[in-house]
Amino acid sequence: MGILDSKVPKGPLAEKWTKHKNEINLVNPANKRNIDVIVVGTGLAGGSASATLAELGYNVKTFCYQDSPRRAHSIAAQGGVNASKNYQGDGDSDYRLFYDTIKGGDYRSREANVYRLAEVSGNIIDQCVAQGVPFAREYGGLLDNRSFGGVLVSRTFYAKGQTGQQLLLGAYAAMNRQIQRGKIRSYTRHEMLDLVVIDGKARGIIARDLVTGEIERHSAHAVVIASGGYGNLFFLSTYCMGANVMAAWRTHRRGAFFANPCFTQIHPTCIPVSGDHQSKLTLMSESLRNDGRIWVPKKLEDAKAIREGKLKPTELAEEDRDYYLERRYPAFGNLVPRDVASRAAKERCDAGFGVNKTGEAVYLDFASAIKRYGTEKAYTSGIQDPDEETVRKLGEEVIEAKYGNLFQMYEKIVDQNPYKTPMMIYPAVHYTMGGLWVDYNLMTTVPGCYSIGESNFSDHGANRLGASALMQGLADGYFVLPYTIGDYLSNDIRTGKIPTDSPEFDKAEKDVRDRLEKLMSGKGKHSVDYYHKKLGKIMWDKCGMSRNEKGLKEAIKEIAELRADFWENVKVTGTADSKNQELEKAGRVADFLEIGELFAKDALERNESCGGHFREEYQTPEGEALRDDKNYKYVAAWEYKGEPKDAKLHKEELVYENIELKTRSYK
Repeated sequence: MGILDSKVPKGPLAEKWTKHKNEINLVNPANKRNIDVIVVGTGLAGGSASATLAELGYNVKTFCYQDSPRRAHSIAAQGGVNASKNYQGDGDSDYRLFYDTIKGGDYRSREANVYRLAEVSGNIIDQCVAQGVPFAREYGGLLDNRSFGGVLVSRTFYAKGQTGQQLLLGAYAAMNRQIQRGKIRSYTRHEMLDLVVIDGKARGIIARDLVTGEIERHSAHAVVIASGGYGNLFFLSTYCMGANVMAAWRTHRRGAFFANPCFTQIHPTCIPVSGDHQSKLTLMSESLRNDGRIWVPKKLEDAKAIREGKLKPTELAEEDRDYYLERRYPAFGNLVPRDVASRAAKERCDAGFGVNKTGEAVYLDFASAIKRYGTEKAYTSGIQDPDEETVRKLGEEVIEAKYGNLFQMYEKIVDQNPYKTPMMIYPAVHYTMGGLWVDYNLMTTVPGCYSIGESNFSDHGANRLGASALMQGLADGYFVLPYTIGDYLSNDIRTGKIPTDSPEFDKAEKDVRDRLEKLMSGKGKHSVDYYHKKLGKIMWDKCGMSRNEKGLKEAIKEIAELRADFWENVKVTGTADSKNQELEKAGRVADFLEIGELFAKDALERNESCGGHFREEYQTPEGEALRDDKNYKYVAAWEYKGEPKDAKLHKEELVYENIELKTRSYK
């Protein structure tokens, strides 16, 4: 266990996946019905995998902590899903999608996995259209596309600002078909608390019924982790409140290596923090940057006047506005990748040009788009020389058709009409590129344990391009895992049912009960949220949009001290053998306090800047990320050794045979 063999097939890049599928072992339909698979998480990755595996004939058990699989955080993805269909005829291809994704990740992802992702992306759209997903269409009936950051083509398929929700409903419908057939047993309001390993293989999980508090044993021939990312360790993020790292982290504690934990995405287009008592942040889709122009005042006195309420943004003349992304990155403008846009916003605000009361906000302005669309619609409607009021009315109708629900959401939260005044946005934690290390087959370093979607590290490197999360989740679930898991399970056709009364299950359950008892036995000085907020502040201040050696060393020390205090003094009310949401939170925060330290340790170890990992000591004179390809062109895979400070680093060297590593430029 634990040797980093990526199992990438030999041969030309474009032929690897086809060749691999032709050579791996299969399980025939009669044998599939004798094999059990557990899937933890029912978002786009877990839902699509569960439905597909059950359709193939496997017996599937699914677990989610929500009351329904369709409440997974995948519904929050707004802007779209990428695919290299080239419907626009603008030069897109599998290779260009592959290259954009590698470059967007600042050359820190595995080449073969990313090419496979691009290769199967077109199948995702066909699958989802067949399921009835209502993608936006052009006038002639063809599927519409829009552009996202870091690319020069339009390849993002979308359903207004509800793409994730619509895609998840498609996967959920496919799951329901299998639930009705009895091929999927759905365990909602259940949380995985441990992985059970027997003779070196993943053979089941220990789960807690969140309604009754009962501890349950579930066995299977393979376990698939599809539980999403760990961004909530920052406390304030765009993740749903319940999102956590428990399934992945407990798998790590049982032997699965954790890769690149410091690679975290900061999204530039979020509603700014409004106060100390806020519990989460809200994302405004990156798709808005297709038509919204980002700016701050050119003059410090104007920025100050806006912050003090003495000047409205609509009163500021065009020549007094700094469209800083268009100025700094003329080739990509407002559609630079997320890490670039986020750092640029922080730089302007740090320099004193922020526009809200805290000074941590920039404007996202649709006035130009409203005028452009309104003028075009007036002419196509036969209106010659339209007046300003008509142009605005028609333009707002076009914007409403494209982004209406996003504008409504913004107005409800901020109480400002974004059709009349610019939106205010600021970067926030949004996605984690790090996760469980997996090989080309999506298997972790624990045989029989797989990780798909955001819970693994494999496809996005140091920065994820927009609309690629849905692409990876659906690619893994519909088109990759169902092939690769069969190669492993072909050796289990004679194994028979895995019993749950073995010593390994006994020990795993005892460990779970001991941990719960320890959580309940704190002295009760502080609430769980008290510790979560303190951890979040440490993470944002010292491991957030920029990091440095001094801050990271301080973070490691402070998190370790906070974790010790947590176990000594946390207050968890109620009992362990009943519904207890404080106990749920406590278990998750306990894991955050461990991965937070490993996160900082990983960031300290990586003496370079790349993508979302920006070390202040390593930057170009222009303030851009400065990679060190000679020393850090690897995946950092950490082995659990009891404490984060003792974690052992393993390196998977990244080999680029098909692209040339360049300084990442969007100018």
